[in-house]
Amino acid sequence: MSILNQKTIYDKISFKGIGLHTGKLVELNLLPSAPNTGIIFKRIDLKKNNIILPTYNNVVDTTLCTTLSNEHGVKVSTIEHLMGALYGVGIDNLVVEVNSQELPILDGSAKIFIEKILSTGIRSSSSPIKLIKINKKVLYSEGSKTISLDKSKVSSDINFQIKYDNKVISTQKNKINVFSDDLKEIFESRTFCLYKDVEKLQQLGFAKGGSLENAIVVGDNEILNKEGLRNSKEFVNHKILDCMGDLYLSGYRIVGSLVTSEGGHGLTNKILRKLFSDKSNFTVIEIKEKTLPYQILDRSNLKSIA
Repeated sequence: MSILNQKTIYDKISFKGIGLHTGKLVELNLLPSAPNTGIIFKRIDLKKNNIILPTYNNVVDTTLCTTLSNEHGVKVSTIEHLMGALYGVGIDNLVVEVNSQELPILDGSAKIFIEKILSTGIRSSSSPIKLIKINKKVLYSEGSKTISLDKSKVSSDINFQIKYDNKVISTQKNKINVFSDDLKEIFESRTFCLYKDVEKLQQLGFAKGGSLENAIVVGDNEILNKEGLRNSKEFVNHKILDCMGDLYLSGYRIVGSLVTSEGGHGLTNKILRKLFSDKSNFTVIEIKEKTLPYQILDRSNLKSIA
């Protein structure tokens, strides 16, 4: 498989599951797509105005998930785990069919998406890939929350820190290179919440489909899931997965360095809006063999996580 060229999947992949916030049963299909068509969401429960493009300027809500809308007010939400999986394995073109507003949460991570994509296979085209190259540092902050994008010669780094008052979660940090690192622990890391917040979230209309099967639930002094954590940094690693998915709303993978403390869906969207507000901040480059950073040649991030 040539990694210099745009990729899609070999065949249709189907999923069924519960929407984390709606609690509704959802059917989701991933379909191969032609080069230069990008990622497209299609609400197949609607007969018209049902195409939604996953772009940063189509984000209309970042409360507990990322929600997109088209110009007709048709929405699709909780797209970040699938988008993070596609960003990590380098899928450029895909049609995502869904019969509800919210994507299925599955096990709360990207693990099942990745397993099915890799088992189905990734098809390479003859069209070269494109990347976004950061030209200069862009910074955004809200109180103690900060996020920045800066230039990098060859890598796509995410340096993430979380801070929670809860003693189980506390402060965690991790840094990854999307192009060259083994992303197994990122893909398998599940969404999480505090047990004390569950009732409040449900009263507000969120987490109606949440359970110990699709989320880590954290008490004051312990994790309530019997199996415990999948990896020692699962909390911050899930935030990195979310960040990867939200970054893919830029349209292409990014050559640059993202650093954030107490980040989340809203902060990632705001740094993208600031980045693209000035054309001197970035360059879209078409990658050919002579200009390809060597890190992108490393396929360790495609290892099976079964």
